This record gives sequence, structure tokens and C-alpha cells, in this order.
Amino acid sequence: MAFEKAKAYLEGFGLGDKIIVTEHSSATVAEAAQAIGCEEAMIAKTLSFLQEDQPVLILADGTARIDNRKYKDRFGCKAKMIPADLVESLIGHAIGGVCPFGANEGISVYLDESLRRHEIVYPAVGNDHSGVKLTIPELEKCSGFLEWVDVCKQPE
Repeated sequence: MAFEKAKAYLEGFGLGDKIIVTEHSSATVAEAAQAIGCEEAMIAKTLSFLQEDQPVLILADGTARIDNRKYKDRFGCKAKMIPADLVESLIGHAIGGVCPFGANEGISVYLDESLRRHEIVYPAVGNDHSGVKLTIPELEKCSGFLEWVDVCKQPE
């Protein structure tokens, strides 16, 4: 159901033909990169947080990690990930397929600066066997993002 909802959402932007259904799992960054055939950094992972009980999604480079200091400086609160057992009910997609496409209403979406180093990125499409090949302008167009933020750090 979540895949169909995300797919219909992307089709509304004329991006349905960019969806990739994978034979193998794409639930983790490593699995998604292998299944799609790209570098792990090109996977646009969607991280889900709670801010005052409100869900927030941040899309970031697959190899980036949240920088707690930057997060707190930007949002004024500690980075608190949504507990695994609540992700699907709060976001509308289960872990392994979390994305902003067709997600529940009222979720704030941000794009992390770590994505800007790529011309093409691959976010999930609502389940653990999918991705969508998007340019950064396409991602901006269809993600419903509020703004670009700098809350991640690259691995050393």
C-alpha cells in the first residue's frame, strides 16, 4: 500500500518512469546501493525524528551521519529519532521504505546539504524494494521540503 501511494504521488509530478523496483532488498543504504547499482553516498536516506511530538523527515547523503551539535543549533532541540515501532504509523511508510513521497500529512521535510554534492540521488519509494532516480532539482520539486539544512557530517 505505501509503495502504491508513493508511486502515485511521484506520478503526479511526472516522475513515475524514474521509479526502480529492485529484486533484492533496498532496506539499508548498503542494500539499496547494491540493488540499484550506485555508490552508497548517492542513496538519499530519509531519517525520521520527533520534535515536540511532531514528525520531521531529513533526507541526507547515504554516508552522512547526523551531527548532534548542528542539529541542536538548527532546530533548538536534541535529535530524537522516532522509535522503530512508531515510524510506520507516524510517517505512513515502514522502516526501509521511509520517504517524503505520499507520507502522512503535516510532516516537515528538510533536505540536508550533504545531498548537494550529487547530481543524481536515489530515495526510497515507500517500501524496501524500491528507489527513484532523481536529480536534485527533481527532488526539490517533489519532496515538499521546507528548506535546505546543514545538520549532517560526512564520515572521516
